[in-house]
Amino acid sequence: MTNVVLQAAGLTKRYGALVAVNDLSLAVREGEVFGLLGPNGAGKTTSINMMCGLLKPDGGRVTIRGQPVTSSGADIRARVGVCPQEIVLWKNLTCLEQLQFVGEMYGLKARQARQRAQNLLEELDLAEKGHKLAKTLSGGMQRRLNFAMALVHDPEIVILDEPEAGLDPQSRVRVREYIKTLAQNKTVILTTHNMDEADRVADRVAIIDHGELLALDTPEALKRSVGEGDVLEIVLGDGSAPALAALSDLTDRAAFDTTESTLHVRALDVVNLLPPILEKLAAAGVQPGEVRLRENSLEDVFIRLTGRRLRE
Repeated sequence: MTNVVLQAAGLTKRYGALVAVNDLSLAVREGEVFGLLGPNGAGKTTSINMMCGLLKPDGGRVTIRGQPVTSSGADIRARVGVCPQEIVLWKNLTCLEQLQFVGEMYGLKARQARQRAQNLLEELDLAEKGHKLAKTLSGGMQRRLNFAMALVHDPEIVILDEPEAGLDPQSRVRVREYIKTLAQNKTVILTTHNMDEADRVADRVAIIDHGELLALDTPEALKRSVGEGDVLEIVLGDGSAPALAALSDLTDRAAFDTTESTLHVRALDVVNLLPPILEKLAAAGVQPGEVRLRENSLEDVFIRLTGRRLRE
């Protein structure tokens, strides 16, 4: 697990005055699921395209097991399978035909490509659709077929860009299980906006924004970085400002902050703090609404690092 498979060092990409990726350095280890998180426009897709040799960086370099990845390095890039966010299919080919076609594009013999295609259709619950045209499949099935196309040449590294986009709950669970299975003999890099997805499947997570690396660690370590303990959420309506003032003498026992109409309390003994918190709110004339208790989440880390402003 400590062997580095893919190394990005000082990756930089500019589009005129816009710096899409700025001096990005990270290492992906053998056999891990590596999550790449970031808001819209953070530079995730640009970074991925440079890592797999589809885009030439303006600065820095990418290596796979020490060998440089270049836009002309077909041998190196053949060791990587990419499943893009947008579904890319030949809709007038059957599922089996397009998997076989992609396999032969990567140099597999026809029989070998067909066998790989049949195995993948079985693994992704698409065996019954093998002789159906891709355009007749549901959106979730097309997503899984696109997933199979990234795997048909048996790559060492699999890059998945938003692999759960557009999937129903059953398909999401199936894809998550398959990603974990893949990591038994491949290295998986995935980008996602779904914090729950990353928390469930990723061994380590990198959070980037404005093309820069903000944090990189295991999900558990990142969640601990927000603060120890659980989170108590109390809906306050318009009483957020007086609530913080009323709780000022409890700040040595808990961390308080407000977002919109909700008070967030984080502490090791947060449940035991609830009675004095409610008493102080009542004394200040603040009427609390719904009370929720939850654990720290990757979303807490993500929001703290990237902010709450909506992105285009």
